Amino acid sequence: MAEFRMPSLGADMEAGTLIEWLVKPGDAVKRGDIIAVVDTEKAAIEIEVFAGGIIQSIVVQLGETVPVGSVLAIIATDGEAARPLVTPLPQPQAASPLPRPAAPPLRVEKPPPPRVPPAPSGRLRVSPLAMRTAIELGVDLSRVKGTGPDGAITQADVQRAAATKAAPEAVPVVTPPPPLAVPPMEAPKVTPPVKPAIAPAERQAAMRKAIAAAMSRSKREIPHYYLGAHIDMSKTLTWLQAENLKRPVTERLLYAVLLLKAVALALHEFPEINGFWVDGAFKPSEAVHAGVAISLRQGGLIAPAIHDVDKKSLDEIMANLRDLVKRVRAGVLRSSEIADATITVTSLGEQGVETVFGVIYPPQVALVGFGKIGEQPWAANGMLGVKPVMMATLAADHRASDGHRGGLFLAAIDRLLQTPEKL
Repeated sequence: MAEFRMPSLGADMEAGTLIEWLVKPGDAVKRGDIIAVVDTEKAAIEIEVFAGGIIQSIVVQLGETVPVGSVLAIIATDGEAARPLVTPLPQPQAASPLPRPAAPPLRVEKPPPPRVPPAPSGRLRVSPLAMRTAIELGVDLSRVKGTGPDGAITQADVQRAAATKAAPEAVPVVTPPPPLAVPPMEAPKVTPPVKPAIAPAERQAAMRKAIAAAMSRSKREIPHYYLGAHIDMSKTLTWLQAENLKRPVTERLLYAVLLLKAVALALHEFPEINGFWVDGAFKPSEAVHAGVAISLRQGGLIAPAIHDVDKKSLDEIMANLRDLVKRVRAGVLRSSEIADATITVTSLGEQGVETVFGVIYPPQVALVGFGKIGEQPWAANGMLGVKPVMMATLAADHRASDGHRGGLFLAAIDRLLQTPEKL
């Protein structure tokens, strides 16, 4: 048997609220399937399962808030026979000549305390799956009645609304009015105000609280050190410009894609910068999952991961990045994207920032920052010229690495960006 538990979706997460089950007992699941939706302080997240088999039982019901690590469901893994869901009746026993012992006193079960509904907040609860379905089907969520816990809108609610919307209007049957009846006056219809899908103030306040908790822990526990290096970007930009001229507009690359790939490849040489600090020790990661800091339109940011960046082509990274930005802003994320990042990469160059002094997101041990690309005087081989230059920075955990190795890591990124055609 395998236990499907409430995952930790960030250093600041202590508990989550189950808002949607996408499976039921008896359903077959495989590794990677999304089987539940959990609401956190940052967003509603689709939760993937990491064991295949048959759903044996559901432990946590809709609307319940449980701590990280709590068992949500039991899965009979592949090769195991699922336990019967109904307890078999006891077999009748043969009559015994011995006198029957006195019956034990009846055990009085205390009724569970009544569930107190949360106070209304004006926020419309929508699962990520329902949100994505609504976008695909063109359904106005403000007109959908939720049937989930506390009125949460589920995918089934959206599909019903879409079916109703798509159904052809019935041809009205015209019947003559009664000869002497006076038609009643119909009250004018008042269009209700359109409610926002998610109350921005409530979500933003929760997100600021979560970010503050994680960054406070980072500054309290992690001995940061900071390094910076200027990188000549002329070869990178020249190659990128020529490459994009060969492509249709929809398939062109952003220079951020080259930065991500260069960081990922450089980590092969410096494994002490890629991984987690857990239980008092550094645990390197064989995979390179780059968390990409993405700002939200309503404020705040989130850093979901692009998996296996070092093994992907530039086109694949570009497609992943485009998809990730779209889903972050639609509020549709998966648990593996939130929990798996082995390093964070952030770029504030488009905002005109020259240097990024990052704060490491625990339990990661490093953050790479990139500033804007601007023309600067650049001396090389005894000649002074003007080059497009970018500042790359590293915030790293002194428990896992030191400045010497960190400096070599930044130099490796620089070296890789000088041959962009090999990325």
